[in-house]
Amino acid sequence: MLLSSYFALVFISMVVGALDSSLVLFFGQHGLTFVDGFLLLLTLLGTVLVYGLMALSPMVPKRIFLPVVLLILLPAIVTLPAVIFYYHKMLAIDAAVSWLQVLGGFVILRWMQGSWKPRWPLLADRHLGQVLFSGSNTFLFMALNLFLLLPAAVLYVGGCASLAVSHFTEGFVSLRPSGIILQARKYVRDDGRTVVLFPMSHVAESSFYRSVAQSVPGNAVVLLEGVTDENHLLTNGINYGRMAKALHLAEQHENFSIPQGQRVAADVDVKEFTTNTIAVLNLVMRVHSEGLNAQTVSMMTQSPLTEASTQELFDDLLHKRNRHVLQELFSRLPEADSFIIPWGAAHMMGLSRELEKAGFHLVATRDFVSIRFGGNQSGHDESGDWVPKSEKSK
Repeated sequence: MLLSSYFALVFISMVVGALDSSLVLFFGQHGLTFVDGFLLLLTLLGTVLVYGLMALSPMVPKRIFLPVVLLILLPAIVTLPAVIFYYHKMLAIDAAVSWLQVLGGFVILRWMQGSWKPRWPLLADRHLGQVLFSGSNTFLFMALNLFLLLPAAVLYVGGCASLAVSHFTEGFVSLRPSGIILQARKYVRDDGRTVVLFPMSHVAESSFYRSVAQSVPGNAVVLLEGVTDENHLLTNGINYGRMAKALHLAEQHENFSIPQGQRVAADVDVKEFTTNTIAVLNLVMRVHSEGLNAQTVSMMTQSPLTEASTQELFDDLLHKRNRHVLQELFSRLPEADSFIIPWGAAHMMGLSRELEKAGFHLVATRDFVSIRFGGNQSGHDESGDWVPKSEKSK
């Protein structure tokens, strides 16, 4: 009766979920969303109970309820990679997956019942095991979860995270088992002018900053990032020291300097930002300096970002600053042959596209280890060599 009730709950939850996702997709209606969420919560609680019973008792037929659990996890399994490549089609994907769950539920129900005519209880006595408790069952089940399913889940989530980072940064940032890799790219125009984009991180290992600084040729023009604040509009300043200290890393502002080459301040001043962006920066920097406390959390909840204000924020912090550094670059192209742009990794995608529009071609890449995983904080320079584009493609 317990297992039959659980499966009935799962099946009803799947049907309601499929109807809800279809209503949202085709009609924009959320009439079943609350019911769907409530049933999903009950289903998850029931799944925890039944999964625990599978570990304790051989009576629970795993050949039936392991597929049921997999069916419940299907949306999460599909959503992770789908949201990376097909974010704007998530409503359609959600609806399709929901109806696949319903179809899978029908198949399992038909398997249990032996016919399409439903009867109660859904699960017959013949499906149950004969032994109430078995130590070997519990040991094998726990071992399977600990040494197979858990590592597989970690690898899957980690692989999706790595795929997402690489996709949304167009390869400028990579998440690997060894650490976070930032990829510098060298662009050359037909007249011999060279521009190197160095993606940077506000906090990283000190060896990363040294490696980047040592890679800058002495005859290069370095277009430096760094928002100024002539009118003192920022109440807390821009500081990532607290984050760096918490992560046992170095802060870019304190550890990154390029003594060679011609250094040019190529960023904007805070006064060029909108009032909304300045307010958000003040709030974010206050959280960085003070951490999460009752006051900062209250301020965050009282200042929600709308779609318009979010777009305004991105335009100020990314697009406006990109346009400014590109203006500096193009105005100085007749003066020198080599230019270096060591800016935040988020700027690299937009800058690279504009360089290619201006006739620059990617000729080589070089990987730099920004943050190592596994506690290797030796400071050893693990940056690679410049790899020609053709060789990189191979």
